[in-house]
Amino acid sequence: MSDATAGPRKRPGSPRKGAGKGAGKGAGKGVSGRRLGRRENLAGYLFLSPWLAGLVLLTAGPALASLYLSFTDYNLFDSPQWIGLDNFSDMFADPRWRKSVEVTLQYVAIGTPLKLLAALGAALLLSSRRRGQAFYRAAFYAPSLVGASVSIAIVWRAIFSDDAIVDRTQRLFGVDIGGWVGNPDTSIYVLVALTMWQFGAPMVIFLAGLHQIPRELYEAAEVDGAGPWRRFVSVTLPMLSPVVFFNLLLETIHSFQVFASALVVSNGRWGPADSLLVYTGYLYEQGFVNLRMGYASAMAWTLLLSVGLVTAVLFWSQKKWVHYEGSER
Repeated sequence: MSDATAGPRKRPGSPRKGAGKGAGKGAGKGVSGRRLGRRENLAGYLFLSPWLAGLVLLTAGPALASLYLSFTDYNLFDSPQWIGLDNFSDMFADPRWRKSVEVTLQYVAIGTPLKLLAALGAALLLSSRRRGQAFYRAAFYAPSLVGASVSIAIVWRAIFSDDAIVDRTQRLFGVDIGGWVGNPDTSIYVLVALTMWQFGAPMVIFLAGLHQIPRELYEAAEVDGAGPWRRFVSVTLPMLSPVVFFNLLLETIHSFQVFASALVVSNGRWGPADSLLVYTGYLYEQGFVNLRMGYASAMAWTLLLSVGLVTAVLFWSQKKWVHYEGSER
């Protein structure tokens, strides 16, 4: 076909009909889409602003301020004076600081396992369906709601004082050691008994975990001739190990923060013989009684790093004894 009959050719660089109009619409949509995205982001940040303000003003800001104060001599009234690592060196050389560490570790090592054992035992008793189950669950959970109050700690101190109900009861069995509160060898067990009594929160978590264990596993174990103890060891504990780890982690961190119960039970004296001088109690005494806020800040950061180390060890150890569904262990 000749060039005359083929009609006029379009130049290679010439735009097609309507191309400019379509491009303009696409560009307009892109700009409006970006504007809409910015508006949505702005709305999201506005909704987050109360949380961000709380994070900066109530958490991150005070934490950074206390980190700075831990390297200073500060008494709440005068300007902080930079002293470097003197607070930390004084802290490690302080015999009362070492005593507070000993008391706190004893409380954590004894109170946390016993509390979890009490919670697991109650959860096993309440896991089966029976009449009045809701009432018993509520009754066992109630101490967790009121156990941390000052009034309960006062009652606890009265129960374990000299010539009180515990002292009189143990005399019936020939044990005459006096009240637990006044004996430096037994006063820490008053706090342990109080924390064991507050087993309701981990009990509820254990109950939720027990209800997630498939009944088919117990039926298969019964067919194989496994008794109650063997079913508990071979089925319940492995399937419940993630919940045990979760409760162990929470209760360990919570135990390191014990303060109010020790303060009330000891009547503010952390005694006798500093037997109830928990770490947070000594921190409070140094910061707000002796006005050594720099020293108290150093203690606070030492506690934070120690709890972080304990948490890291627990996470490392769970690889050996926690069994997750679908894992090869």
